[in-house]
Amino acid sequence: MAYNFDQLNDRRNTRSYKWDQGGKLFGEPDILPLWVADMDFLAPPAIQEVLKQRAELGIYGYAIRTDSYLESIVNWFKRRHYWDIETNWITDSPSIVTSLSLAVDLFSEPGGQVVIQSPVYYPFYDVIQSNGRVVAKNSLLLQNGRFEMDYEHLESLFKGGAKLLLLCSPHNPGGRVWEREELLKLGELCLQYGVIVISDEIHCDLTFPGHPHIPFASLSPELADITITCLAATKTFNLPGLHTSFIVTSNASLKRTIDQRLKTLSLHMAQHFAQDAVEVAYNEGEAWLDEMMVYVKGNLDYTLAYLAEHLPEVKPLYPESTYLLWMDCRELGLDIKGLKDLMFRQAKVAFSEGSVFGTEGEGWLRINLACPRSIVEQALRQFCDAANSSKRG
Repeated sequence: MAYNFDQLNDRRNTRSYKWDQGGKLFGEPDILPLWVADMDFLAPPAIQEVLKQRAELGIYGYAIRTDSYLESIVNWFKRRHYWDIETNWITDSPSIVTSLSLAVDLFSEPGGQVVIQSPVYYPFYDVIQSNGRVVAKNSLLLQNGRFEMDYEHLESLFKGGAKLLLLCSPHNPGGRVWEREELLKLGELCLQYGVIVISDEIHCDLTFPGHPHIPFASLSPELADITITCLAATKTFNLPGLHTSFIVTSNASLKRTIDQRLKTLSLHMAQHFAQDAVEVAYNEGEAWLDEMMVYVKGNLDYTLAYLAEHLPEVKPLYPESTYLLWMDCRELGLDIKGLKDLMFRQAKVAFSEGSVFGTEGEGWLRINLACPRSIVEQALRQFCDAANSSKRG
């Protein structure tokens, strides 16, 4: 490999959200964190270099967006996802969650139902409830070792008046890459009942071979017209601290509404560092991404084999995408408090406890595999040893 993903990078005492909150969040300052979804890998060298160049300017005044920035986005999605988008469909937003929250506020009514497919990325709940809307759960079905959509129940929610759907594609935490037929069936229902789709596709670049991501809005002009796609380079290239994302919609009316609200909130200005990083990532980061995903696949294979040998009661879902692994720990016989005690106090590791993704996640854990293999090995060893010791006790 051209890039050294085995390199250990000490992130403690760097104001790291992931590494510097062990005591505050988990009661153990030296806990090994494999929870929040950022990577412990250095960003691609080209990104590091362009950020250094921007820093060396020494003047950090107001910035603008360039045509080359927008073109880098267009070219990336055409090259990687066979999706033809236009530069005038793109709107910058500080984060995917910001975009989700704005969309809920703008395209649903107070007290109205917003559909999510749970278990799902926990800010989906926050942006609905914080905006005074009601969470309408369309729980995913666990069938044949993977999540599938419950279309019959989904249609009942649409018949009941829900007019907005937050789609997680690829799915977090389950790692599903929705197939064309699944998305088309979903789209037919949305068109039939006049539902707007807010599609969070931040994990679109992190798929494994044989599971190509299909942008929901790319399926047809009719579906594009009801879709707001939320995207970012941050998950792909480990840039979440730059707080940048973008929204893509071909519907001029929807885009005007979003743009106006972003300007009203004064969130429309370019950032000094972010756009340069995104542009160079999309133009020069492809080889790094491909190697990183090969490395993560190695971490995944190691994890599956280790759990099968040392803690077979834990049943992971085999992911088709993301660097996150969703693990069924219900056979351990522990409630939420017990799982937390096993992780934080006994094993001294921090995975994400599943109930935060919805009640369907109780008894599950999510582990972040985007870190050097040695960290994965240590975390699994500590967790499995603690679980086995607890069983014997």
